[in-house]
Amino acid sequence: MMSLKPSLESHTYIMKPPIHFDVIVIGAGAAGLMCAMTAGARQRSVLLLDHADAPGKKILISGGGRCNFTNLHCRPDNFISANKHFCKSALARYTQHEFIALVDKHGIPWHEKTLGQLFCDTSAKDIVDMLMAECQAAHVDVRLSQSVQNIARGDTFTVTTDKKVFTSDSLVLAAGGLSIPKMGASTFAHDIAKQFGLNVINVRPGLVPLTLSGSDKAFATPLSGIAMPCVAKHNKTSFREAALFTHRGLSGPAILQISSYWREGESINLDIVPDTDMRAHMLRQKHEHPKQEVQTILSKILPNRLAVGLCTSFGLVGRITDITDKDLGQFGDTLNRWQITPAGTEGYAKAEVTMGGVDTAELSSQTMEAKNVPGLYVIGEAVDVTGWLGGYNFQWAWSSGYVAGSNA
Repeated sequence: MMSLKPSLESHTYIMKPPIHFDVIVIGAGAAGLMCAMTAGARQRSVLLLDHADAPGKKILISGGGRCNFTNLHCRPDNFISANKHFCKSALARYTQHEFIALVDKHGIPWHEKTLGQLFCDTSAKDIVDMLMAECQAAHVDVRLSQSVQNIARGDTFTVTTDKKVFTSDSLVLAAGGLSIPKMGASTFAHDIAKQFGLNVINVRPGLVPLTLSGSDKAFATPLSGIAMPCVAKHNKTSFREAALFTHRGLSGPAILQISSYWREGESINLDIVPDTDMRAHMLRQKHEHPKQEVQTILSKILPNRLAVGLCTSFGLVGRITDITDKDLGQFGDTLNRWQITPAGTEGYAKAEVTMGGVDTAELSSQTMEAKNVPGLYVIGEAVDVTGWLGGYNFQWAWSSGYVAGSNA
């Protein structure tokens, strides 16, 4: 793994030794930055590598450029994993309150938006600048635009990039998952984990818009751009937020949330008029306003274009008095329990996160170290721990990065 440097005088080659660090962290995203600054603060010599030309690129585009950096209500129940208990240790050792304290320490103004979601008042760049300042204070050697060509393990880890060769006692995989490939996302972390014998499971797009087909798509496409409050449900899991019709299907926070639980071939249920028993409501309207058209009544509680589309789709056109109680009742039930079988998702290009990843059974929940590969750590999105929409995945990055940085 040594690089060769030509000697101008002898025309022979002189061996150039690798540069050694205590810790090498691959991936200068949220988890990698947190890990590097934490390890550096312990007086460990740390190298932070990334193939990108700037750190924290996903941080910069998150939350509409404001970075939803954590959630006040973060708890283990907000995470999906084959082992629901695995995330508990890391989340307890570095909580949302500790990250908020770090943000406050750097004087970054923030606000709570909805459901405990915390955003920067100004720009996501504030969070990246904060993390880089902490890395600088901890004397972390940050090297960008370096593509890792090979990783080997002997007495130490040897990392060969397109520019240099480095060695380390500990190696941390913080290279993320497959979501948003235009930002440089790849299978790198999973591939290296597999190289070292770690199992990778259940990988698929998460927090992703759902696509429709057939009559469902024909109904949804003309309604593209319409948003509505709803409760999206899959089995016993439900989320009450907004849903959005798109040209290809459904999106919006409620849909993104439920998509992480949905699997191909399964159905989801939407209640598009939460808190209203629509069967009772429609029958009551027939009694109180018999001469009004159904779509007129419906447009008082739903966007007009959606009301028209629903009435047309169900053939409920004309005065409500002319519609049978049975048809009105069935229509009302559908609005509260609209069953849809998505055709698929919009894939990693539109996914907020990657579901699945390195099997948590391979890792110590106390340190994030691989049980059978001493010195190898895996953190962040690369691990089979995925949070809900709303700052939870950033908190997992901070927590898992902190734990690995405290031990690597």
